[in-house]
Amino acid sequence: MRPGPRPLTFADFELRAQGLALEASLQAVADFLDEHEELVTLVHQDLVRGLKRPRRGRDGLSAVQTLRAFVLQRVKAWDLRELRERIADGYTLRLFTTFDGQPVPKHDAFHRAFCRLTPATVRALNDAVVQAAVGLGLEDGAQLRVDTTVVETDIHWPTDSTLLWDAVRVLTRLIQRLGEHVPSALGGFVDHTRRARRRRQEISRLSAGERPRQQTRKYRDLLGVTATVVATARAAVATTRTTPPADPLAAALVAGLSDEIAHFSDLADRVIAQTRRRVLDGEQVPVHEKIFSIFEPHTDLIKRGKAQRPVEFGHKVFLAESRQGFITDYRTLDGNPGDEVHVSPSLTQHEATFGHLPAGYAADRGFYTPANVQALTAAGVSECVPQRGGHKTAERTAHEKSRAFKRGQRFRAGIEGRISVLLRGRGMRRCPLHGRERFEVFVGAAVLANNLLRIAVLLDQRAGRRRRAA
Repeated sequence: MRPGPRPLTFADFELRAQGLALEASLQAVADFLDEHEELVTLVHQDLVRGLKRPRRGRDGLSAVQTLRAFVLQRVKAWDLRELRERIADGYTLRLFTTFDGQPVPKHDAFHRAFCRLTPATVRALNDAVVQAAVGLGLEDGAQLRVDTTVVETDIHWPTDSTLLWDAVRVLTRLIQRLGEHVPSALGGFVDHTRRARRRRQEISRLSAGERPRQQTRKYRDLLGVTATVVATARAAVATTRTTPPADPLAAALVAGLSDEIAHFSDLADRVIAQTRRRVLDGEQVPVHEKIFSIFEPHTDLIKRGKAQRPVEFGHKVFLAESRQGFITDYRTLDGNPGDEVHVSPSLTQHEATFGHLPAGYAADRGFYTPANVQALTAAGVSECVPQRGGHKTAERTAHEKSRAFKRGQRFRAGIEGRISVLLRGRGMRRCPLHGRERFEVFVGAAVLANNLLRIAVLLDQRAGRRRRAA
């Protein structure tokens, strides 16, 4: 994992002599990355993190290749397999990612390299790109518009029956794999997946009239099966810990499987508890006490009052955008907090980024509170936040009908388009990665791709103006 690209071969020079060129946006991104080697250094630090001898062993992706492939994936919204195939099949993309005529590794090599990147590094990359834009005179931070959106996690629609079924099938599979290395762990094990699957199917097929009469009995059976499987799984783990395999490699595999079984058993206990409370006890379980996936337990339930999507499963993401389209701040939020709590932190972050507060602050009515309006006014920031509910005073009505306020609201509408670009164009609508940390990296990658493309567009426009002036 070296910080720089490998030397070019004679074949590479010959191919470059053919006049092949990147598309304009990617060429501008490549030129920008070439001029800012500190971005590559940030990536290189993550790639060698925890390695005692980073220069020993087989060469992996270099920091340059990792950064450029990481950006390219989100610019094109490709998965890892398509990313690898496109780079391998197209020489212009080989040129952009600095592979040139060398063999392109398989998709799992890209996955391992990308997994080395941390949320802090991706955030540092975005901060460095924004600071570079300020240094180039492309952005001054005079205006700020903010909004929130939801990025979904990669889960199925959660119901208590499907969550119980997930727990049964996953724990059964892990126990069987554990038994391949420690046969004594299968003592007393019975495969209940068929019975659990049938109960889950019967519950899902109940009509509205049948549900009050039949669902309790079927849920009792499914809960009993799940509790039995969890108890069997814990007994199997206890058996393997008393009689571990003699082979070190098998012992390491067994230890990993035991930890995984313990993890899913704890999550299954939570699913069993919430199902008993809701179905058997008739209790309304609070949202913050529920689990919506045993694979992505960090998932939140989000209600934003949208008619087409009344309920969403994932995380709410806060975005702050400047006048030139740079996303200067983004945060992955816990739970479903109100939008009004983000006004003060966004101003603090903007001042830390640009050294001054914005002259104008635009947001939708979800960010309105009298305290927020007073804080913006006291800081000398022109606020464009419509009042939410209540009776408007004559002074407030006149302010919201003023030309400056309407201009600010037209400016605010631009962040809706930016969110659409991120969700549709950069693939940020649904995160396919596992875990909360990878979720934050995924969001940061989409923001990084957006900011780099904005720099490319603005630099191209500046060059065009200079050519016309000349």
